[in-house]
Formats: sequence, C-alpha cells, structure tokens
Amino acid sequence: MAIDKQLLLDAYQFRHACKEFDDQRHISAEDFDCILETARLSPSSFGLEPWKFLVIQNPELREQLRVHTWGGQKQIPTASHLVLSLIRRGVDMRFDSEYVQNLMHKVQCFPEDIIQLRTSILEKFQRQDFDLMSDPRYFDDWSGKQTYIALGNMMTAAALLGIDSCPIEGFDSATINQLLAEQIGLDLSHWSVAYMVAFGYRKQAPARAKTRQAAEQVIEWFN
Repeated sequence: MAIDKQLLLDAYQFRHACKEFDDQRHISAEDFDCILETARLSPSSFGLEPWKFLVIQNPELREQLRVHTWGGQKQIPTASHLVLSLIRRGVDMRFDSEYVQNLMHKVQCFPEDIIQLRTSILEKFQRQDFDLMSDPRYFDDWSGKQTYIALGNMMTAAALLGIDSCPIEGFDSATINQLLAEQIGLDLSHWSVAYMVAFGYRKQAPARAKTRQAAEQVIEWFN
C-alpha cells in the first residue's frame, strides 16, 4: 500500500480549480469509474453515507444548469464529466429513520443487539452532542460536511491520474434544486444539492502558481 510521498505531493501541486476544459479530450470510462469509486468508498459519520452522486452528461440539462451557475460558466459546457453531489436530508438521517435502520440491517449487517446500541448512541449524538434535532437545517449541514470528504477524495484521485477538476458552489441553490425536481424527478423532501464538480483536461496552464500560507501559519503542535 506504500505510495511515493513526492508523487502524492506533486498531485496536490498539480490540482487547481480548472476554469475551462479542453472539450475535445474525454476521460476514459476506466479512469472515471475509479474517481467515482473513491467517492463511494469515502468515510462518513457513523458510516451512514448521506450522499448520492449524479453524473450529468446530457448537454441540454447541462445548459439548463449553467444558466443558474455563475461559478461554472466555462466549466459546465467543456467538462468531460460533471458530477452533482446530493445530500440526504434530515427525514432520512434521523437515528430512527427507515433509511438509517435499513442501512444498519442490510448494508452494514450488524446483529440486532449492536443495531440497538448504535441507534441509542446515534440518538444521543443527534439530540445532545451536536443538537441536530433542534433545527432541520442542522441535519443538512451535517450531511453536507460529509459529502465534502468525498469531494476531496475525488479531486485527489483525479489529480493522481493527471485529470483536472473544479469544485463549484457558485449557483442558485433553490433554483437548481427545483430544476432537478422538474427535469429528473428529484424528491426535494429527501435530497438537496451540496455542490457540483467538473472533471476533464485543462485547456491551458494555470495563469499563476499555486499559493498557500506557510505551514507554520496553519499548523500548530502541542506536545
């Protein structure tokens, strides 16, 4: 499982928010399946997988999305692949929901006594520790944070494969959700868009080198 550390760091140096892709180059099915698999295998709180990933390749639907996405005007039409990440809303993420109970029984395959224990721990976490039950939006925020783990993993995997990406949050959330409800039948009582992410190959090199604060400005040790 060892990987060359410099290779990993080089991938992080290579990755940037690509502003426009070469629309003549397309990611192979094998490479893109690998990227999606890193999202599917990403960790989540209690292993509840509060996400779904929509791969939008239809040009007409992409154009409808672009109209309401000020942060993806060039990326959406030129990307080889466009992914919309959805979050599961509170109706599904509650400790006693059908989704959570089914996941523990049929996916995680815990024995009944462990399911009861985990349910009680999850209830305490949601009611007390993180106070998720007091406002429906808190559940959306909790689920949304976890989908960003998958986003980071997808973009890193893409960079390691020499593939560019661009995360996109610059869109009218309510309008995009309603558009997806109308166009693909998205059930807005269960799902909401967290972000978009475009993948492809850069049309040109970044205009400037990557900039970050120095390590000592963002990392502090307490030994």
